[in-house]
Amino acid sequence: MVASRVDIWSDILCPWCYIGKRNFETALADLPGRGDVEIHWHSFELDPGMGREPRQTLLERHHRDLGGTIDDARARLAMVSDLAAQAGLTYDLPNAVPVNSFDAHRLTKLGEAIGRGEAVRERVMRAYTGERAVLTDPETLVRLGTDAGIDADDIRKMLSGTDFAEEVRDDERLAARFGVSGVPTFVFGERYAVSGGRPPADFRRALEQLVSSGSGAAASQNS
Repeated sequence: MVASRVDIWSDILCPWCYIGKRNFETALADLPGRGDVEIHWHSFELDPGMGREPRQTLLERHHRDLGGTIDDARARLAMVSDLAAQAGLTYDLPNAVPVNSFDAHRLTKLGEAIGRGEAVRERVMRAYTGERAVLTDPETLVRLGTDAGIDADDIRKMLSGTDFAEEVRDDERLAARFGVSGVPTFVFGERYAVSGGRPPADFRRALEQLVSSGSGAAASQNS
């Protein structure tokens, strides 16, 4: 019987979310009682108003938004990339292409509906952070989805309509009710949260507390 629940909000276009995901998985891997932990992933858009057309690289956007020189922006991204490397991830952040992430979240929901949610989530995060993928391009999403085990025609059908849009919005409404305003955010047993790309030891402590308390009320039915 599953006794403990973790709800995780993340955005595919968030390099810290991929780091947090991997460090959480590292903490969970050798946790006694890990079979009692139920994990529910939720969509979150850091910038829902972002356009669909690629206009800047992540380096150019950091330079524009955070100021300083272009070398300052490059150094900030290098720091994040170094932390990603410590988690076993390979980033190419200066060349990442920020675009609207809504369709990529819908693709993840399609994956979840057929038991491929984790494979899709992993594939699109890797494509954005390390492969310069433009995640609003339909054929890119088809390619990434098929890499994760989804039929190409099912992806094209989803992209041509509004399938799974409401599921993404439900996640965002749930985030508002929980007071989640940034990602990654990990909510343990609906009682306490850990935010950011924390090291595995931080997640391990939170998981141990969760398992020992046997907390696990449901926040939603996503997985």
